[in-house]
Amino acid sequence: MKFVQIIFSPTGGTKKAAEAITSEWSGSVETIDLCDPFVDFTKFSFNKNDVTLIALPSYGGRVPALAAKRLSQIKGNSADCVLLCVYGNRAYEDTLVEMEDIAKTCGFNIIAAVSAIAEHSIMRQYATGRPDKQDIQKLRTYAKTILDKIKSKTSNAPINIPGNRPYKKAGGAGLVPKASKDCVGCGVCAKNCPAQAINRKNLKIADSKKCISCMRCVSRCPHSARKVNDTLVSIAAVTIKKACSIRKDCELFI
Repeated sequence: MKFVQIIFSPTGGTKKAAEAITSEWSGSVETIDLCDPFVDFTKFSFNKNDVTLIALPSYGGRVPALAAKRLSQIKGNSADCVLLCVYGNRAYEDTLVEMEDIAKTCGFNIIAAVSAIAEHSIMRQYATGRPDKQDIQKLRTYAKTILDKIKSKTSNAPINIPGNRPYKKAGGAGLVPKASKDCVGCGVCAKNCPAQAINRKNLKIADSKKCISCMRCVSRCPHSARKVNDTLVSIAAVTIKKACSIRKDCELFI
């Protein structure tokens, strides 16, 4: 039995939640990084005895299109699969059911689904510091429950995953980070951009047609030199303030 986590985690919150689960399964877990634009994802193929975790963030209640495209190239071949959707304490809406549909198309056998919360990647005042100790403990408990299901050979039981089909309309955040006067031209942002939206010869601004507003360039910049428009962020923060004011809990669907 092989354990593998398939992760799209531009700013690290989704990865932290994923590892809270997979660390309870095995001391040896392989990782497929969907953020890496240079990987040939068609080369990944599983078998029925493998156990996989697909961990993706929710962007406006949907799966990030870039992550969906890369994930769809992987061959599941009936391997047991757990879905993990991570969101910034607003709502994940149709993300889990979209993940379910993609995973089934890939050929995975879905045995459980989990929602978890991580610090909002753009408006970091929401869900600050999450997943926190309480979240991690709950996710570890979920991991043990899921592993028990795998061992009991009841992985074909139907799962009621929340969400709507057709999915809600996808919308972009429209927040494209730019380099400030503190930029020293090191190129870390371009190297780490999952969408290859930053030209190494012109680091000042990302390509708005390619940028997915994942904020990886902002989080990875060693000089804190990449920023998004403060006014636009403030407006967006006000619109979701009510939805984010109450602490959401992790959920398990099994």
